[in-house]
Amino acid sequence: MPRYLANLLLLLAGATWGAGFVAQSTAMDKIGPFLFIGLRFLVAAILLAPFAWRESQKTASPVSSAHLGGFVAIGAVLFLGMGLQQVGLTITTVTNSGFLTGLYVVFVPFITLLVLRQPPHPVIWPAVALTFTGIWMLAGGSLGDLNAGDLLTIACAVMWAIQVILVGRFVGPSGRPLTLSFVQFAVASVLGLGVGLASETVDGAAIVAALPEILYAGVFATGLAFTLQVIGQRYTTAPQAAIFLSTESLFAALFGALILGERIPMLGYAGGGLIFLAILLAEIGPVLRPRPVA
Repeated sequence: MPRYLANLLLLLAGATWGAGFVAQSTAMDKIGPFLFIGLRFLVAAILLAPFAWRESQKTASPVSSAHLGGFVAIGAVLFLGMGLQQVGLTITTVTNSGFLTGLYVVFVPFITLLVLRQPPHPVIWPAVALTFTGIWMLAGGSLGDLNAGDLLTIACAVMWAIQVILVGRFVGPSGRPLTLSFVQFAVASVLGLGVGLASETVDGAAIVAALPEILYAGVFATGLAFTLQVIGQRYTTAPQAAIFLSTESLFAALFGALILGERIPMLGYAGGGLIFLAILLAEIGPVLRPRPVA
């Protein structure tokens, strides 16, 4: 596949994820956030089940209990992250949620430092400075103006960072990427449906009304977008892939403005731009400027 076509697939993945924020937001007009999470991941799990089964047929040994436990833990963290993001979207804007969710790229090195005692690349520190400046501008020039939805979304980004670290620790040793994805989707679905059925009003007509958003989030934003990412990254470089995938936050702002009519002041857009630059710096900096070999 030509590199320009691979980059186009990655751009499409970023756009699909960006539009997913709009689907997540509009679904809240019809059903509760946790019911939406449960149904979204149920669709994704059903979609991935045959591929996970085929992967298991090609592997002689069954998945170990340790790896399976890790997969379940990843699913639990995925549920927590999605729950925080989904509830946050009932309070904050799609634009803010898109930019703030991307902070997981900056949080990953810090969690790695605190838990695994691996110091981050020096380029992370200016990325952190850009991040906090961007959050300050996105909040209108005062961190006191961050609403509860923004704070929940920042907590969501921490959960995404933990999920990324756990996936990195289990997907290689297990050799079961599709099984991992299926299990984490299934766990997130069970937890989401459990909380939703216990605490939210379940209305069949409302679920039918939210079906377009449920199917988009489950089939496209989860199943298709991740597949496009895997295919595209086989034929392009990591720095280019990071650039195109990180456009998720920009597409969230674009679709929020076009579909939902969201408007934020120029200072907010400038802050979002700084957060986007911090994400790119955290992704690309270690590749362009590797650590010197002792």
